[in-house]
Amino acid sequence: MEVSLKFEKALADMDRVRAREIILAGADEEGTLACVSNIVIPALEKIGLGWESGRYALAQVYMSGTICEELVDEILPPADPNRIKQPNMGIVVLEDFHVLGERIVYSILRASGYELQDFGHGLHVDEVIEKVKEHGTKILLVSVLMLRSALLVGDLVKRLKEEGLDVKVVVGGAPFRFDHNLWKEVGADATGKDGMEARDIISGMLGGVS
Repeated sequence: MEVSLKFEKALADMDRVRAREIILAGADEEGTLACVSNIVIPALEKIGLGWESGRYALAQVYMSGTICEELVDEILPPADPNRIKQPNMGIVVLEDFHVLGERIVYSILRASGYELQDFGHGLHVDEVIEKVKEHGTKILLVSVLMLRSALLVGDLVKRLKEEGLDVKVVVGGAPFRFDHNLWKEVGADATGKDGMEARDIISGMLGGVS
């Protein structure tokens, strides 16, 4: 069986020990970056697609992201020069208190080699602005559950511009899945329905952000 398929099975079984054995062997054989690219990311993508098709449960998606995040931190720690070179990024749940969706996106991005600050959940617009200033954030991922919170992204984008903060805003959550034009209406730069799409969006943005 292909290594990435073995790893996918270990993730689906939520078998941390087996997953770690596969990753450590892969890192020794291929190198850490190749291991992340050839084993971790393909397996996470298949887990995500499996959830969309009903083959995997949301709990498996969540735990897969968490396990991969831990393993990538082990073979590619935050200070490792092989981490993806990027501008400062942050993720926040805006005036909502759900955390599952945000946590999955956070884990998948970190498992893919990105670094980002988790600003937390339930923050108001003013609090997010302060976090952006504090961390020099250039790419901000905003997760929401309720329509009211989604509409507040418009206020957030307006405040960022008023403060002279050059920040790319990527939004996600149920309201943006239900209304495919809502992200444009609130002034966001992009929207993604899951962690994989968020990863691809950020990868595309990196060339234009410094």
